[in-house]
Amino acid sequence: WRVCRLGVHECQPSSFCCVNTNESPIKLTEWTSCGGCAAKWGASLLSDMVQQLPSGFDPSLLVGLAPFDDAAVYQLTDDIALVSTTDFFPPLVDDPSDFGAIAAANACSDVFAMGGRVVLAVNIAAFPEELPTDVIAAIFAAASATVLEAGGTIAGGHTIRNPEPIFGLAVQGVVDPKHIFRKSGAQAGDVAILSKPLGTGLVTAAGTDADKKVAIAGMRKLNRAAAEQLRAHQDHVHAVTDVTGYGLAGHGWEIAERSGVTLVINSSALPLYPGALDIATSGHRTGGDPRNRQYVGDHLTATADEAHIALCMDPQTSGGLLAAVPQQIADLLIASGSWTAIGHFAAGGPALDLC
Repeated sequence: WRVCRLGVHECQPSSFCCVNTNESPIKLTEWTSCGGCAAKWGASLLSDMVQQLPSGFDPSLLVGLAPFDDAAVYQLTDDIALVSTTDFFPPLVDDPSDFGAIAAANACSDVFAMGGRVVLAVNIAAFPEELPTDVIAAIFAAASATVLEAGGTIAGGHTIRNPEPIFGLAVQGVVDPKHIFRKSGAQAGDVAILSKPLGTGLVTAAGTDADKKVAIAGMRKLNRAAAEQLRAHQDHVHAVTDVTGYGLAGHGWEIAERSGVTLVINSSALPLYPGALDIATSGHRTGGDPRNRQYVGDHLTATADEAHIALCMDPQTSGGLLAAVPQQIADLLIASGSWTAIGHFAAGGPALDLC
């Protein structure tokens, strides 16, 4: 038996029906209208709401909402601070195991972006009652394996009923309070380096099966190794974030704004998933594209072609780390084969320049 949303007259009023077939497994994207980090609220609206929240003062809260970063950081001792984050979304891929692994890798990424190591996670889950239990079990199992690979353990969670499947995790990590990576701190002359290709939104929406397979493998990949490489040079790492729903342009703008510099992105140097450029050139755009353009707004100067601008606006799910480091450190990291130089930070600004 397979559960599906056919939307035909034989279905019950709930729009769910069961079909006796062995032709294909569950396709999770048939259960949702928007998936992955493209489901995030627009950054402009979210920023306005965050500013309305009451701001308490606790000297142990090293990183909170003023300004917000990739995760909250709370100092416990002179040498240990807690890193706390949460991330969840509807599926952007069909396979349950892929969905669980991608959701877990994406949630853990915020801890790595702060310079921390993952220690603990709890599941955040909402599933339709009609979704087969073996599908849910596969999501949980893949997430657990990914958190284990990240260095942590899933220790519980909470599951509710919901018309569309949603899954993610609340992740806790630890970091040395003296070596927290933040979005602020980029300096003129720094090289902008990126640890994963771009294009997950476009490829998962309109790519070939072969291209989707490559992008899915990239999204399942943890940012743990990239973060450990940065920590090996932590005294020379000036700013870090991970590239997710606001796209390279949106998250790059946040570094530029916090640091008071201009991020110059060399569009011809961008690492891309197979098929991403062709899809962008064809004119296909994801739902998050206009929201991300609104977010960078008048701060953006663009001389790049429209396809490469779209790739910078494309919402990423489980994207790479974006870091600002001196040229010497950039050369070492690029030589490792895990990083690509995509531009540099310049005096003036804050601003974003796509050339």
